[in-house]
Amino acid sequence: MHETALLFHALPIGLGATLLMDLWVLLRRRLFGLPALDYALVGRWLLYLPRGRFCHRPITASAPLPGEGLVGWSAHYAIGIAFAALLPLFWGLDWIRTPTLAPALIVGLGSVAAPFLLMQPGMGAGLFARRLPRPWAARLQSLLTHGVFGLGLYAAAWLLSRAFGP
Repeated sequence: MHETALLFHALPIGLGATLLMDLWVLLRRRLFGLPALDYALVGRWLLYLPRGRFCHRPITASAPLPGEGLVGWSAHYAIGIAFAALLPLFWGLDWIRTPTLAPALIVGLGSVAAPFLLMQPGMGAGLFARRLPRPWAARLQSLLTHGVFGLGLYAAAWLLSRAFGP
């Protein structure tokens, strides 16, 4: 598949899905008082990587770095777009024309591997959030949030297919 076509489809689908995920996080914070991930901390973790620091115990104990908020939020949306690119890459443009829920949920729920295996260990929470006070609660929230991301992938693709369909 041509890179331009891939980006043309992945950009709005990834942005839409990530936005829905963020709205879900705001809603669960309002309704249930559940904390949201501070994307500045993600930016801090990313900014320390080129300095050779991959793990923090915890990330909040590491000194803040200039621009970490912008880097974290930008990375959050860029990662959402990258995961959205997997849909036309693996399921083809036919999936974009007539999206189905299963591939979107596979990618959405599969994307939870990134925090479980990379971000949480690197930020001091351990593999699968095992160092957090309530690891199973954190795991469940991650799965729910990434499930919402998967629903967002489907919804954004569906809207895109209606806007640019035959």
